[in-house]
Amino acid sequence: MPVVFVGHGSPMNAIEDNDFNRQWRALGQRLPKPRAVLCVSAHWETRGARVTGASHPITIHDFYGFPKALFDVRYPAPGDPKLAHRVEQLLGGHKHAQVDATRGYDHGMWSVLRVMYPDADVPVVQLGIDTSQPGEHHYQLAKALAPLRDEGVLVLGSGNIVHNLAQWDPRNPHPLDWAQHFDSAVKRRISHREHIELVDWPRLGADARLAIPTPEHYLPLLYVLALQRDDDHVHFFNEAVSSAISMTSVALEPGAAHAGRAS
Repeated sequence: MPVVFVGHGSPMNAIEDNDFNRQWRALGQRLPKPRAVLCVSAHWETRGARVTGASHPITIHDFYGFPKALFDVRYPAPGDPKLAHRVEQLLGGHKHAQVDATRGYDHGMWSVLRVMYPDADVPVVQLGIDTSQPGEHHYQLAKALAPLRDEGVLVLGSGNIVHNLAQWDPRNPHPLDWAQHFDSAVKRRISHREHIELVDWPRLGADARLAIPTPEHYLPLLYVLALQRDDDHVHFFNEAVSSAISMTSVALEPGAAHAGRAS
């Protein structure tokens, strides 16, 4: 299976018809259909590794100030307790990762997957991220999930490469210079598989500190990069920066002999 990082942006992308979710829909139609999805979402911060284990997780509306139509959304995709325990096993067993049978689906997951898989017929498991841990911890943790690619599981990271709400101006979508520079620098490093620099992003300078004031939206990207293989083709999509938020997304797809930007 491929691995995918999606810039999810506003929850409204779940119900609006726009360029971003049209690309999500096209991606779901183009990629091989997975037997299940393991989603690493910016919106489930945990202490230690946690995995959703419910058979029928509820839909969580973890936001405020949006129209009622967004709060009415339900995404009834089934959970996959067997996959949850498989993830727990891969991450080192119960002492290192714990299954949470009460946690539902947050909007970092369902806002994207309800567009990619509108029939809600693909089981989903979410993996929580411990934001107290550095990038290297998450990158190495993710490497243990590599067998899932051969087991029909789509690993999906959902966040944003640039996510600074304090400097975001919804009235002016023109990208701020530092946001555009950092987004371009990250894409360049992904294309050249320069993961060490991306894992240790605080050392990338002032643009990185502005782009990643808190790590939860950036860390899901590291889970995707950790699973990159030598023959993966790097396909960027939704390459756009609005003010201080980047929607840039990337799919790592097997079968190509090189990595680079898709035409």
